[in-house]
Amino acid sequence: MKTIYSSILCLLALIFISSCTDKYSEELTMNVPVYLDYPTLRSSVQPAPARELVHPGKIYFKGNYLLIVEHLEGIHILDVSNPANPQNKAFIEVPGCIDIAVQNNSLYADSYVDLVTIDLSDITNPKETGRLKDVFPYTLPAAENYKLPYAEVNQEKGVVTGWEVKREERALERQTYYPYYPMYNDAYAKGNSIGSSSTASAGASASFGKGGSMARFGLYDRYLYIANSYILFLFDVHNATTPSKAGTQYLNGNIETMFIYDDHLFFGTPNGMLIYSLRVPSTPEYISTFWHATSFDPVVIQDDYAYITLHGNINRLDVVQLSSDYRQSTLINSYNMAEPHGLGIDQNTLFICDGKEGLKIFDVADKRTITNHLLASFPGIKTYDVIPVEGYLFMIGEDGFYLYDYSNILDIKQIGHIPVLKD
Repeated sequence: MKTIYSSILCLLALIFISSCTDKYSEELTMNVPVYLDYPTLRSSVQPAPARELVHPGKIYFKGNYLLIVEHLEGIHILDVSNPANPQNKAFIEVPGCIDIAVQNNSLYADSYVDLVTIDLSDITNPKETGRLKDVFPYTLPAAENYKLPYAEVNQEKGVVTGWEVKREERALERQTYYPYYPMYNDAYAKGNSIGSSSTASAGASASFGKGGSMARFGLYDRYLYIANSYILFLFDVHNATTPSKAGTQYLNGNIETMFIYDDHLFFGTPNGMLIYSLRVPSTPEYISTFWHATSFDPVVIQDDYAYITLHGNINRLDVVQLSSDYRQSTLINSYNMAEPHGLGIDQNTLFICDGKEGLKIFDVADKRTITNHLLASFPGIKTYDVIPVEGYLFMIGEDGFYLYDYSNILDIKQIGHIPVLKD
């Protein structure tokens, strides 16, 4: 009898243990990843005919050309040799591209997890000359139906280019079921790239082009700097066609934008402007921080003054005086704005993309009364970023590319426009 009881107890124990670990199936409506496999990704940089602007992002000026990133798809090439008649000349397919920089005839672009180099010697037939694989963090895009659970991501299948909403059945452990929540990188989620800013500033080589204030790629000396959240990636571009990895450096804030000026890096973060010295270009050295209220903030610098636009929780322009060694910062004045984004400075002329209120242009000779000196405004355009170059202003907005002539500061006028393709 004792043996029978022992057998029954063992059987019940086995049943209990089994019930605790039994697998079961559940059908869920989920965000399922859409993959681009690595072989396809790494054979996709191709020249293509000019195409319409659809989702324009970062802009970059070099020589007679303006380059406009088509978010996550590639790069538009515009011939602006005749500013009054800009021509959409060609397109380069670069999957996963958000930001760019150009040195001589070499274009550097992110392509999801890779950094690619493209030869622009023949603008009609650009060719990939180098690729550094897996140098950037694996990043997931935002999902339109972000409140739904997410299917597991298998990085070995490739990069995730989007999400499909599907009902899928999957086996789950009764005790170990947890919903999957991906970590978004703001660059891909909002189109603000892992990359950054002006590279034709004081101290930079004339062989470099010039980016906008919203970017995160920058060129200086023999290095390409790419800011991604708290990490600064360094690449040696002494051999322009085949750059090499030169290290990474952790930064003191969550970087959103980068501007290079006077042998220094100026980073925009949600809480302030960080300043790093490039005295030793291979090892940027932290110098100081100018703190401000929590908001998104691109920054441009000229003649010991920083112009910072904040949008989000607070919408304003801050004007900050910098000491000669950049270790001290003094707020001169703040000006309320509607929804400022990118900005540009040329001598005493400041250009601000004020969101839905359009482009605003100010004389900033008197730093304490800037809004009393509005030179011109172009409302009705939802603006994003600008690049001023020798009397011409290149601007990108929600509904296209705009070109302005400001050579006569008393008669600033729009002279060109390439619209975005409407749905």
